[in-house]
Amino acid sequence: MEKISEAVISKVRIEAQNIIKEAEEKAREEKEKARKQREKESQKEKQKMLEEAEREAARIVAQASIKARQKLSSAKTDIITKIITRVKQELSESSSNESYILHLIREAIDGLGMDKSRIYLSSKDVSTVKKFLEEDKEITSKIAEIEEGNFLGGVIAEDIDGKLRIDNTYETRLEMLLPKLLPEISKELFERT
Repeated sequence: MEKISEAVISKVRIEAQNIIKEAEEKAREEKEKARKQREKESQKEKQKMLEEAEREAARIVAQASIKARQKLSSAKTDIITKIITRVKQELSESSSNESYILHLIREAIDGLGMDKSRIYLSSKDVSTVKKFLEEDKEITSKIAEIEEGNFLGGVIAEDIDGKLRIDNTYETRLEMLLPKLLPEISKELFERT
């Protein structure tokens, strides 16, 4: 019986060792599986963090680009404004060209199409224009009054009732020219060749 008992115990031991061996193998497999799963999740988390960092970097770069364009645009606008201001200052400080002011007066009076009109001139041009009008009887016959206006140069002509008016002032002409000139000025100043 002792032999049987030893045989049973030996068989039980072998089975126990096999069970332990199998359990250890399964434990190693589970442990390896868990390690691989942890690595996979860690990789996913790293990728997610990386993508988030890339999005944030792209957002920061886009904002910086917008700010840079705004500053550049503002600087360009300031330069253009200074140019226009200097042009207006030059116009206000210089006397009108005699033939040019007479041309503007003729153009405005003819545009009115009236027998008599009132003209407004800048204070710096009144005496000069009066002298020239003394020599040009055709224009003088169409002008009832000459008055001073508050503008840089040029002329405003209106009918005697003040209902119809043609503005041939430098400011108005400049404002009409600016939409055409600004793209050319910008191109000349800011585009690289």
